[in-house]
Amino acid sequence: MVNHASTVKLTTAYDNTLVIMHEGASGGGKSEMIEEAHREPSGKVLLADNIITGEQIRLSIKDPCEISPVTDDMALSHVSFKKEGKKLVVKDAEAGWFLRMNHIDHYGVSPQHEKLCVHPDEPLIFMNMDAVPNSTCLIWEHTMDAPGKPCPNPRVIMPRKLIPNNISKKVAVDVRSFGVRTPICTKEKPSYGIIGLVHVLPASLAWLWRLVAPRGHENPSIVQGEGMEAEGVGSYWPFATGRKVDQANLLLKQIMETPRTRYVLIPNQNIGAYKTGFAPQWVVRELLARRGGAKFRPDQVQEARTPLLGYALKSLRMNDIQIPPGLLQVDRQTEVGEEGYDKGAEILNDFFKKELKEFLVPDLDPFGRQIIEAFINDSPLEEFVKLTPME
Repeated sequence: MVNHASTVKLTTAYDNTLVIMHEGASGGGKSEMIEEAHREPSGKVLLADNIITGEQIRLSIKDPCEISPVTDDMALSHVSFKKEGKKLVVKDAEAGWFLRMNHIDHYGVSPQHEKLCVHPDEPLIFMNMDAVPNSTCLIWEHTMDAPGKPCPNPRVIMPRKLIPNNISKKVAVDVRSFGVRTPICTKEKPSYGIIGLVHVLPASLAWLWRLVAPRGHENPSIVQGEGMEAEGVGSYWPFATGRKVDQANLLLKQIMETPRTRYVLIPNQNIGAYKTGFAPQWVVRELLARRGGAKFRPDQVQEARTPLLGYALKSLRMNDIQIPPGLLQVDRQTEVGEEGYDKGAEILNDFFKKELKEFLVPDLDPFGRQIIEAFINDSPLEEFVKLTPME
């Protein structure tokens, strides 16, 4: 099968490697996961900007990982691929990558993409960019949908052979992450923006996230509709044929056959009252690569306030900066609190219950039915860990 995912091999300064496959609905950060982190002129990464207090959290990521992109949007996991050490094995299924540029709105945001697009080795196809044929297209100049309203979905088709340091062979996936676009959440305006910087999930909950695949906040690929919507099973349902239950069973089989691949959940755009953009992905991939994966000791994590979010980190220090606990556990933000968090959790859980009920059909794998019914019945996190123990 083909997963809707980007994949990247990270190599630390000490020559340790980690492969992350990042899934999610369109706009969930797949292309961004294989980008260089966007830095300020000081060289630091702006992780979070509190919309109420104005507090800004910047990180100096010293000796960043070497990035070797494997896939941008379609990761082929063929039945003939040997499972390496019970890990998922994938390979790129595309000859060209469909790169989104909506987050690049001025010069200097992404020198990596500027170099690829301003001085390409061959002509490129640009979409929704303000340029004329045969000119140098500036990727931060987007066409306007209306006066003062730039198109939310500017793109460039980039042949994969032009991507520096790309890997064309098969790789074994250490961590499967899932990206969710989340809105601002405060106690006055609660929302589902309650996902912390990173959450560790048992495989059973990871499967549920892939069944629902929330499109999330201000999705640049979706121009109609307001509020929360589902991309559909696997986050590739708009491109699939047949029945959703068949895809659900395939995903469950894939997950159960690769127990040594671990799962995390990463938000983008906002964490509680903080604006973040895609910085959480860039920080978390550095964290996981330096730790050697997503396996944490029991004393390093705690159950999230809602079981759907699995485990949250108790604390995190990156280089010389202690990450505020409210970025890890959103209920600890003064601007959100337990009341705002619980209302947001209710929004998220009700949405999942509504979307998951359609999978309760006779052809659903019995084990999958057990997982979905456990969630609908408000089972504690312990129940999901029992169903799919975390090796």
